[in-house]
Amino acid sequence: MQPNTNIITKESVVIRFSGDSGDGMQLAGNIFSNVSAGEGNSISTFPDYPAEIRAPQGSLSGVSGFQVHIGRGVHTPGDSADVLVAMNPAALKTNLRYLKKGGIIICDGDSFRPADLKKAEYATDDPVAELGIDPEHIMLVPMTTLLKATLADSGMDQKSILKCKNMLALGIICWLFDRDVESVLRKLQAKFAKKPAVYEANAKVIRAGWDYGHNTHASMPTYRIETEPARPGVYTDVNGNTATAWGLIMASEKSGLPLFLGSYPITPATDILHELAKRKDLGVKACQMEDEIAGVCSAIGASYAGNLAVTSTSGPGLALKSEGIGLAVMAELPLVVIDVQRGGPSTGLPTKTEQTDLMQALYGRNGESPLCVVAATSPTDCFTMAFEAARIALEHTTPVILLTDAFIANGSSAWRVPEEEDYPAIKPHFVTPEMVKEGWSAYMRDEESLSRFWAIPGMEGAMHRVGGLEKDCRTGVISTDGANHEKMVGLRRQKVANIANYIPELKVEGDTASDTILVGWGGTYGHLQTACEELAKEGTPVALAQFKYINPLPANALAELRKYKNVIVAELNTGMFADYLQQKLPGTEIKRINKIEGQPFLVSEIVEGVKRHINS
Repeated sequence: MQPNTNIITKESVVIRFSGDSGDGMQLAGNIFSNVSAGEGNSISTFPDYPAEIRAPQGSLSGVSGFQVHIGRGVHTPGDSADVLVAMNPAALKTNLRYLKKGGIIICDGDSFRPADLKKAEYATDDPVAELGIDPEHIMLVPMTTLLKATLADSGMDQKSILKCKNMLALGIICWLFDRDVESVLRKLQAKFAKKPAVYEANAKVIRAGWDYGHNTHASMPTYRIETEPARPGVYTDVNGNTATAWGLIMASEKSGLPLFLGSYPITPATDILHELAKRKDLGVKACQMEDEIAGVCSAIGASYAGNLAVTSTSGPGLALKSEGIGLAVMAELPLVVIDVQRGGPSTGLPTKTEQTDLMQALYGRNGESPLCVVAATSPTDCFTMAFEAARIALEHTTPVILLTDAFIANGSSAWRVPEEEDYPAIKPHFVTPEMVKEGWSAYMRDEESLSRFWAIPGMEGAMHRVGGLEKDCRTGVISTDGANHEKMVGLRRQKVANIANYIPELKVEGDTASDTILVGWGGTYGHLQTACEELAKEGTPVALAQFKYINPLPANALAELRKYKNVIVAELNTGMFADYLQQKLPGTEIKRINKIEGQPFLVSEIVEGVKRHINS
């Protein structure tokens, strides 16, 4: 195949794949993203799943999307797409609003049959005219016809042939954006390693798609996307849930402790369980329990027995685990609780993203029940913050809640696989034989951190009680004495507060000389960072502070925020972090940019919100 010589170079480009839930848009988008990451592009992806398990084929409610932004300086999946791939009329109708003016549409022309148009609720038999699309900007590819011709001699039935339609679209996109087809085929071969016939069929279809673009539309330009200088190493794309699982494995290696996950499947956190269940070769024990309560209780038992213990869930499951988490707070056992946030309350929006579990993470337990809360800022940062959550839990004998969200859990970014020396050793806060000889008791504490020492069952001389009842601060026996309870409440609270001495200080980015600072936490980082860049280009420079450590806050955080006249907090809820900061900054007006639509921010929404607050 000879490449197109009419090539336009672009800094970055956004492609949106859309079709029925069974059309393989996520697979096509993931392969394209992975290949692009391997070629040196920055990437950011946004899988947009329908809430329905399986809506009627061709209906508006069953459309699934996958948006990917590739290029240089990429921090978000992009506000709008340069290219829209629509596999049927319903996908075209529901996703056209995401296309930039003048953008390119690649659509399956064979799907414009009367029955398909009726299911997608068109009023006429001409969708292009009805939607006001410029005919010069749409490629109506006869995908079904081309598929049947390509696989005519394959021996496959029609249903199996149609399953390859996503690979035909992928081949056209590879031609349009000058992707190396051989790299795509290597990814595909790895996926279908145990199904060589399936691989051969799909490989043939990808080449047919590339040839269709090259031969039929040779007069059209293709696009070469800029790459970034990269540190040498192995690069791939990784989604947040996978990165979270791998970060926990790294923490297991660095602490020398076996990793145990007790979990119950829940969207959008289930893939953490799936990934860890594959890692028996690394000594991981991943158990699917009968419910959320069993998940957290099994993890508490594993922690007591000396494991790096983890439980994963989403918002509804975090509510169910609250009593168990309170037990781990009282027993002062290391425990990592991962909450992949989704829209609520109750079942809410299971496949959509929000940041509405913050108050539940901070305060959602009975009694004075303090623990550490951290948040990941991107799919790749899920690796780092999963490692950090485990480090803090093991070194400070406390439960730690790690907040991610559906956007970064399902989305992916280009990631350099780290070296072992990139991450420090984790030193669990164990009781030593010397301490036992000197008269150790269960609630003896480190003088600086106030963390109690962790005794593993079977250690000679280290018999002790832990549990939900209050203990004497000296002997560890059960105590109902009021003065002792007040002292223990204070010690547990101060222990968590002291973690601020063992985490990085807050780093303020952007124009630190500005009188305005934009503040965010967790998975909104890419959007806020891009918004700051856009504001600077427009002559409105602002500073940026993105919080990864929420309880306790970094030691310098409040002092940094007090430097600014305008403190604007942007978050995907009604203002939970803003309220939290307002309590700690009396006299400072915390301004807010909020969105609760089950979708991540658009950069334009943040830019407009910042300008509105500054002008007011």
